[in-house]
Amino acid sequence: MIDGIVKPGFERVAEAFEMNFAAGGEDGASVCLTQGGETVVDLWGGSFERDTVSIVFSATKGATALCAHVLASRGKLDLEAPVVELWPEFGQHGKERVTTRMMLDHSSAVPALRAKVEGAAIYDWDHMTGRLAAEEPFWAPGTRNGYHGMTFGWTVGEMVCRASGKSLGAFFQDEIARPLGLDFWIGLPAEIEPRVAPVIAYRYKREEAVTPFMLDLAADKQSIPALFFFNGGAWAKGGANTRAGHAAEIGAANGVTNARGLAGMYAPLAQGGGTLVDAATLSRMGEVSMATHDDATLRIPTRFAMGFMKSMDNRRRAIGPKVFGEDVDSVIMGSAAFGHVGAGGSLGFADPVAGLSFGYTMNRMGPGLLMNARGQALVDAAYLSLGYTNKDGGVWVR
Repeated sequence: MIDGIVKPGFERVAEAFEMNFAAGGEDGASVCLTQGGETVVDLWGGSFERDTVSIVFSATKGATALCAHVLASRGKLDLEAPVVELWPEFGQHGKERVTTRMMLDHSSAVPALRAKVEGAAIYDWDHMTGRLAAEEPFWAPGTRNGYHGMTFGWTVGEMVCRASGKSLGAFFQDEIARPLGLDFWIGLPAEIEPRVAPVIAYRYKREEAVTPFMLDLAADKQSIPALFFFNGGAWAKGGANTRAGHAAEIGAANGVTNARGLAGMYAPLAQGGGTLVDAATLSRMGEVSMATHDDATLRIPTRFAMGFMKSMDNRRRAIGPKVFGEDVDSVIMGSAAFGHVGAGGSLGFADPVAGLSFGYTMNRMGPGLLMNARGQALVDAAYLSLGYTNKDGGVWVR
């Protein structure tokens, strides 16, 4: 049922992985860790084979953000400059001073589109970037943040395109995935399609729809949460299990990979940056850029670096864990770690202090907005294996 490798000292990761199948409802999954540049865990199980890949939803944002930082490290993209220097059309309705940093940390004020996205239009890059350029901001840009759940892929992605002269998917493949030997695509080639595991959605119970995010979905169809969640055209109607949904380039949501791909992408970042970014860029990538007690989209406290999530400990929030019977609105890593979760619970991150990179993918989605018990158990096992002792303060410490 479970296959792969586990180096001595990391057996508890394998034990947690096995428990996810035995008691956590896992269907198919993979987990991979590198430490000190060496692969120490590479496991897959259930319906997954060694080369199975799957949609990782918002874990894709880490790949898109990395593209921007690679360009910044090469002097091709100034993250602090006004976006209009490369994308003049974006400077409408008070967005003239938006920077790429604001796009990366979810403060650029276009977390959704107000007018309906029709059908397959969401797969049309020029249509979506044109719509975002013309969109009025939902708040004064840079003054607060709200998770740009889908729009991040086109805002940050368009800056990658304009700075590199390539599409987002092509740049990622040419400059990151292929050089690192990763099975990871933003825009999946047709020949890989037979290897993709279908997504199994989580079905929410009526009694679970009492979080602020869920209440906003039900109460106001023009709220930011509702526009983010429902106004996704064909993607919002099962696109993650379609060829069209896999083939498009949606830099916020439709990356296809496995745990080996996620851990492999973050591995150089856990070891000084490798050939991807210089030391100054790497240090900037892990710093908190924007944080809030009430994210305008997710309606929970959030902490973001530029394009990456930082450790978020919402375990003592009044609403959330009690509803689902587990903690589902947190992701707890080391204080230096940065990465990104994906809907349903996938995760990839780097921890430069621990020398750790981590990847977890699955096809049966779990509840909540961030991690659920399956993924967090694997993260916990990874840190415990490295001699870390507790996460009581909201980050793993030795």
